[in-house]
Amino acid sequence: MITPEVRKITSAAEAARARIFAARLTAALGAPEVERARFLTELTARLRQSLGQGGAELTLTVRRTGPDRAGHVRAVVRPTPPTHDPMPPWQLTLACPGPVTENVPGLAALDDNPVEAVLSADEETAAILARLDETERLLGVHREELHQTNQGVFALHAELDAAVLTQRELLEAERTARGEAEKARRLLTFLADASAAVTASLDHRDILRRLPELLVPEYASHVDVWIFDDEQAAGNGAHSAAAVAAARTDRPHHAAPYPGELPGIDDLPPSALNPTGPVLSIPLTVRRSLGVLTLTRYGDRFDADTSVMLVELARRTAIALDHALRYEQHRETAEALQRAQLTDLPTADGLRLAARYLPATRGLNIGGDWYDAFPQPDGSLLTVIGDVTGHGLNAAVIMGQLRTALRVYAVENDSPAQILTRLHRMLRHLQPNLYATAMIARFRPGDPQVAWAAAGHPPAVVRAPDGSVRVLDTKPGLMLGVPLPYAYEDHTAELPPGSMLVLYTDGLVERRAHGLDPGIELLSRTLAALSESDLEDLETCAESLLKPLVHDSERDDDVCLLLCRTTPQAMPDTVGNESLQRLAVVLSDRSGSSLHRDSVEATRGEGGRRECL
Repeated sequence: MITPEVRKITSAAEAARARIFAARLTAALGAPEVERARFLTELTARLRQSLGQGGAELTLTVRRTGPDRAGHVRAVVRPTPPTHDPMPPWQLTLACPGPVTENVPGLAALDDNPVEAVLSADEETAAILARLDETERLLGVHREELHQTNQGVFALHAELDAAVLTQRELLEAERTARGEAEKARRLLTFLADASAAVTASLDHRDILRRLPELLVPEYASHVDVWIFDDEQAAGNGAHSAAAVAAARTDRPHHAAPYPGELPGIDDLPPSALNPTGPVLSIPLTVRRSLGVLTLTRYGDRFDADTSVMLVELARRTAIALDHALRYEQHRETAEALQRAQLTDLPTADGLRLAARYLPATRGLNIGGDWYDAFPQPDGSLLTVIGDVTGHGLNAAVIMGQLRTALRVYAVENDSPAQILTRLHRMLRHLQPNLYATAMIARFRPGDPQVAWAAAGHPPAVVRAPDGSVRVLDTKPGLMLGVPLPYAYEDHTAELPPGSMLVLYTDGLVERRAHGLDPGIELLSRTLAALSESDLEDLETCAESLLKPLVHDSERDDDVCLLLCRTTPQAMPDTVGNESLQRLAVVLSDRSGSSLHRDSVEATRGEGGRRECL
């Protein structure tokens, strides 16, 4: 620390000399110009203030503050004479980079020359002004940078605003696109569901009933379908001008108080039937114009996308209607052909017949199932049941040809096996890729046996007079038409009076995934459960057999059933043991002891009653 410099300030000159000393001291210690000028200005102001209060004592102290020989100058101003004011004296400190030593360089040369002090003050002022100029220049640079920054911020804000606006527009566009996509999805889903609904039926009236259920109330308040060839619909009332125009031009028409501007749809003035709302009429056209679909709305417009969907739905509805109408026409033709193939059953001594034919509930209701029964010149009766593979008109035609050929071959009095052999040969050459099954049974008056032969057909079932049931499960021959030479064999079965032979096609007993056996077992149980009253009336008997097997289920195949019951042998009430023994001998000669026992028991079971047909 340098010895403090103490000066008495009692006049302005002393104050000026003290200021000059302080200026040179701080300059010698390397104090920065601006800090030094601020220090000297505040010191001068304090000394001037002290002169007005009677004088002061100024103490300047130089002290080193660090190892790098930097220090500071402290100025302390105390009033003279001293006062009793408890406030501490005024002081101010200026940091100086130094070097601070015991002998400050150039401090000894300090004097009180005012001229030099003024010049030195000008140098300080010049330095300060230079610093001020540099500061103003830097301030200008910073001001320009701030201006550019502000411009950039303004531009950034403008870009952000534009980005926000663009984002809002994109979000709105995305929302709109999602709405359009959802609307398109709903329309496509409805079109798919409605198309499935109208194409699921082959009844055109059912299709016409479903359309209003599908379209009202979401797409129309009222739906009218005008079918040109429908006589019942022709009297429903007047049709709108739009419907008439659609029928005449085969183009969709829209009638409303305002233009619809719908794609591919012509505009008309408002309809007299609905003057305040829109009317949309769409022709139902496939290969020809079938009719017109008219939709009415109240106080609302038909949307463009919705109208496109409705036009497509009308097109699909027209296809469904065309298929239904053609199917109904083919079905009527098929039913007429099938009815023409049915046989009136003949009457025969000792034999009663009953038959049933049930068409399939799916498809064209026409197949190759048939039954037949006709007498032979020798007095016998042939019963036939058969089934041609496949469905449709071709199967029905082949069935008719087989039926006719069988009757021709039977004229030669051939056995059932010989008839089937000739039919097999004929079908192989007539239709190489078509097959058939058949079973022929020959009944002779008074003969307790039946001769039969089968070609790939389900086995016949026999109910004995005592109610027992057996299946004629002898292995059948090949199907008719199989490309192999084959000769069929005749078989016989005991059929005493009061027995029933049941012939049927596979549609009666076959079900998907179950095969034939469960159906044959059910048929056997049902046949065994028949009462005597059922057996007396074969028509009732046929219904009793059909009910548990087919009446309560959908059928993919036709069903044929042919019942052949031999007349129970009636005996007078006074018949004695001698007569029974004589009858037993006769029967034994024809069919053996087994048939003898069955016939006697059957006669006793009938109670000796006699029945004549």
